[in-house]
Amino acid sequence: MQLAKAYDHKNVESKWYAHWVQSGAFKPAEGDAPYFSMVIPPPNVTGSLHMGHALNNTLQDILCRYKRMDGYRVLWVPGTDHAGIATQNVVERRLAAQGLSRAQVGRDEFIARVWEWKKEAGSTILHQLKALGVSCDWEHERFTMDEGLSLAVHEAFVRLWEDGMLYRAQRLINWCPRCKTALADIEVIHEESDASLWYIRYPLADDPSEALIVATTRPETMLGDTAVAVHPEDRRYQRFAGRKIRLPITDRVVPLLLDPYVDQTFGTGALKITPGHDFNDFEIGERFGLDRISIFDADARVDGSAFTSRGEKGDWIARYNSKDRFEARKLIVAELKEASFLEKFEPYRHAVGRCYRCQTVVEPYLTPQWFVKIKPLAEPAIQVVREDKIRIIPEGWSNSYFAWMENIKDWCISRQIWWGHQIPAWYCVACDSGNVIRGNKGEYILTKDARPIVARQAPSSCPRCGGKELLQDPDVLDTWFSSGLWPFSTLGWPHETDDLKNFYPTSTLVTGFDILFFWVARMIMMGLKFMDDVPFRDVYIHALVRDEEGQKMSKSKGNVIDPLDVMQEYGTDAFRFTLTAMAAMGRDIKLAEDRIAGYQNFVNKLWNAARFVLMNLSDDDSTPGFEPSILDGDEFNFAQRWIRSRLASTINEARSNIEAYRFNDYANVLYQFIWHEFCDWYIEMSKLSLSGKLGDDPKKSKQLLLEVLKQILVLLHPIMPFVTEEIWQVLAKNQRSLMLQPYPRSNASSLDEETENQMEFLMGVIRGVRNLRAEMSCPPGKEVKVIFHGPERDLSFLRDQESYFRSLARVGSVEYLTSGERPKGAAMAVVGSIEIYLPLGDMINFHEQQARLTKEASKVEEEFARIQKKLSNPEFLSKAKEEVIQKEREKSTQHEEKLRALNLSLERLREIELERN
Repeated sequence: MQLAKAYDHKNVESKWYAHWVQSGAFKPAEGDAPYFSMVIPPPNVTGSLHMGHALNNTLQDILCRYKRMDGYRVLWVPGTDHAGIATQNVVERRLAAQGLSRAQVGRDEFIARVWEWKKEAGSTILHQLKALGVSCDWEHERFTMDEGLSLAVHEAFVRLWEDGMLYRAQRLINWCPRCKTALADIEVIHEESDASLWYIRYPLADDPSEALIVATTRPETMLGDTAVAVHPEDRRYQRFAGRKIRLPITDRVVPLLLDPYVDQTFGTGALKITPGHDFNDFEIGERFGLDRISIFDADARVDGSAFTSRGEKGDWIARYNSKDRFEARKLIVAELKEASFLEKFEPYRHAVGRCYRCQTVVEPYLTPQWFVKIKPLAEPAIQVVREDKIRIIPEGWSNSYFAWMENIKDWCISRQIWWGHQIPAWYCVACDSGNVIRGNKGEYILTKDARPIVARQAPSSCPRCGGKELLQDPDVLDTWFSSGLWPFSTLGWPHETDDLKNFYPTSTLVTGFDILFFWVARMIMMGLKFMDDVPFRDVYIHALVRDEEGQKMSKSKGNVIDPLDVMQEYGTDAFRFTLTAMAAMGRDIKLAEDRIAGYQNFVNKLWNAARFVLMNLSDDDSTPGFEPSILDGDEFNFAQRWIRSRLASTINEARSNIEAYRFNDYANVLYQFIWHEFCDWYIEMSKLSLSGKLGDDPKKSKQLLLEVLKQILVLLHPIMPFVTEEIWQVLAKNQRSLMLQPYPRSNASSLDEETENQMEFLMGVIRGVRNLRAEMSCPPGKEVKVIFHGPERDLSFLRDQESYFRSLARVGSVEYLTSGERPKGAAMAVVGSIEIYLPLGDMINFHEQQARLTKEASKVEEEFARIQKKLSNPEFLSKAKEEVIQKEREKSTQHEEKLRALNLSLERLREIELERN
């Protein structure tokens, strides 16, 4: 039974993952045991593994491996999202490289090319997740546009229509002029940008000598203004109540409104109202019945027909027609300035919405879209969280959930792209000809009043007139619509499948806070609507992974850590353990590569501990599986009683932490036990038994070492699956995979608080002796004399454990004193009620030691002064990067602590020399 001298993760990880998959270890177990099920938050089919995926899937995998080992029938469903806009953009770029556009190839050919791309590259992210070690049941893999899920999406749409919860209307939505589609709120990235705030004169219609000054960041949209508003309590404008405004350039006369929405502190307190191009203005327009003029076309160019169709005239229409919105802005500002309507402008910084895919500035745009009436779905979704039928963890996110859900607006579910679930609605060209209009290029255009025919299958004729020429709605559904069905569509809905019966509701959802509203909330609403039950019991929301300075990782900053790179460099187990150990509930992770390297040392520590155990075993000593009788007996020496008790306590803490989603506490409890207790203390203490120095049975010590190591492997496996499996397969010959072993449960009889307290005391004494040796620079191999002074009870305990501290602290002779004069010329430490003395005698040359320490302290003091001078230099602080300054501060702290320790050692030497003289 041998392990290689060093652990090589590159040869181990792929071997064991293939074994797990081939052996069916990821499949749900048979039988009637309780189930635990999860659905993976489906990554975009265009994606590649990033830190968010790595953290999210590591935490999910920990839960699944733990529950599987704890006797549950575990189903973890993997899959990917078709990612409408993102995927369409990828394929459009491929076409562009060939000198083609999607318009040239046509819809059917374009969609065929997307499927072809998906077949070639769409599984990249799933292969990367496998490298992370995720234990999904790959036979259950789903795709949001596979045949079954497409059926579910169509069925959900039709049922919502039949229940009167869908409608098509012209509303203001986020529009990307580059992608030419509506965008969900989450698909709009708001970035702080430098802009200008223009102050424009808006004359009164009945007296042009008087005017209101209106401040705006978008002067180009004044072409669509239909009112000006002020706050009803703003005294500056009360005398203008009831009067009208004549707009510059367009000469349009509009009302002056009084509305409490207006912020009196912004600009001048007078607000231009453009219902066709601002969401807040749209709401004001709804309240006052204002016209909504959509001044741009789908390319965000000024559309002259928007004005001529209203009967408006003037040279300005031709001047601005077809001008890009930003070009129109420059021209309008110039015209305002020339006509003395521009009072002033000033720099202004504000958030600008951009398309999450192409970074184009988003335009609020009036267009016919499909909407879900959301209030009837939101109300029960609020109630189930209030009643704890769904727990959101950490609990603080519940308040955010309620605030959003209670103010939710109808959901725009249509997108003007080709890749996605095409809306199952048709229009009759014959009996709805006034609303189904043929355009100049032969294409059909649907007006906002077009009458849809919603059906599960494409109708062969119009149910109203029998007409045969039917046009399917060209729009596709929002990706979040299909994702909202994910917890039950992946299990076979709308069919009544065994999976749906056995694994719904799912147990836990692990996700990031950024999609709490846009995905989690919609899954809750859809689950309650179509399954009449919640989609999951717990929602665990993890934080973000940032760089070591707490900055968001981004390619532009150059601070991105690639999970695949660090997994290759340090091993997947070290990477997974790092993420888990740092995943404190509700706190972002500040990740640095040196942390991963540090936990790689932990992997190596475990490996070396296993090698030590194996080197002390013969084939006869090895026992397959667990031997509870070895752990549950009562004939143990002190160290064995202690490690049994600590193991039992660790099992309890590990279970408690993982059940409560305290992942970092789970990892840190295991780290403390394995490194600091099992490796640093118990293995060293066990060497005395193994060598026969304690006079007990060496075989029992070997067996106990083996069984504690086995339980460590099982405890640690959910976080570190690869290295634990590799060691297990050598330790437990011919046994099933480690991931199928039962998760340990502690035996109450093993808990021994008294022994744990005594061991803490003994460790304190040993550390005390070690520290005194280090302070006095005693040669490492030299044995020292120790004198203990204290109460007989403690001295008696130390006498019983003398073999341990003799070995672990390199102690030669020992004296035990309950009274009398304290030794002179000795270094001294206190642990509890015990005083520890190291008589130095001829062990060191006081003068040489003092000279050495003085010289070293002088060097440290000189370097400390240099660093302090640097940190007090304003020029350095203003020019140096923050990480450079931080490193200097850390060096300053280290030098200060070292100087304090050196001065303490010098002071102790002086005291000891005085006592001797």
